[in-house]
Amino acid sequence: MSRVPVGAPSARIRVGISGWRYAPWRGVYYPKGLRQADELAFAARDFSTIEINGSFYSLQNPGCYRQWYAATPPDFVFAIKGSRFITHMLRLRNVERALANFLASGPLCLEEKLGPILWQFPPTLQLDERFEQFLSLLPRDTLQAAELARDHDDRVREPAYGVRVCRELRHAVEIRHPSFCTPSFAAMLRRQRVAWVIADTAGHFPYFEDVTADFVYVRLHGDEELYRSGYSPEALRRWARRVRAYAAGGEPKDATRFDGPAPVRALGRDVFVYFDNDVKVHAPFDARALAQATAPSPRIARRGSRRAGQA
Repeated sequence: MSRVPVGAPSARIRVGISGWRYAPWRGVYYPKGLRQADELAFAARDFSTIEINGSFYSLQNPGCYRQWYAATPPDFVFAIKGSRFITHMLRLRNVERALANFLASGPLCLEEKLGPILWQFPPTLQLDERFEQFLSLLPRDTLQAAELARDHDDRVREPAYGVRVCRELRHAVEIRHPSFCTPSFAAMLRRQRVAWVIADTAGHFPYFEDVTADFVYVRLHGDEELYRSGYSPEALRRWARRVRAYAAGGEPKDATRFDGPAPVRALGRDVFVYFDNDVKVHAPFDARALAQATAPSPRIARRGSRRAGQA
């Protein structure tokens, strides 16, 4: 079996949105009359990556993952949000079967479009011995994921975990309790090669910018109001500078850390940025603007920043 490593000789900045199926976006971001089934393909023309967040709420099925694969361009990458059954309900206790179910439910059908797996933890969950145990369970490549998936139970009615090519897997954690903001946790993440999610939550949850892996994962939930407010041009320029610093292998000079700086990475770092300020339809327009600022392309520039239906 061939093995494909993560990363490339030059780092890649990918900017996108968290989810794509939102009723308020229709007629604002999505043109009026666009079929719901075509919304992913429409968004994938603007963005090089999108988070799948339905996987957080329930197990999906292989057919969905195959449809999403088919609807997106060849160079597209999905991030997948890990199951809340593992993080919020089991709270990391006895998660082996639940992890197997998640992995067997179809993510591996994304093949080369499978990007980082995001594990978001509730604000009531504090740091303890469960975390290193959990991080140690996570598969580091698709072959390991397929082996773990074999232990699924009958909650997965159509298991899909065939692997034709062994590809490395990346994991990122979004933390919402201050007990994690310690050098010892940063050291744990570095040992496990897991990224700390830089999460802008309008002050609701801890904000730190520690780099703990060979890639950076950023989630922008709202500049002033969680999930609702947009990002001003000045704020987007600030984020563009930060993203470029990470991609160059360094860090912003004014980075807020609970640990020391990470070593400079000569080859740069892949950076994934997702806008989650979806309530008032800011996310796709903010993401489009940041994508243009960090990786300009004629495709994005031609479409501009107008909302559908605006003159």
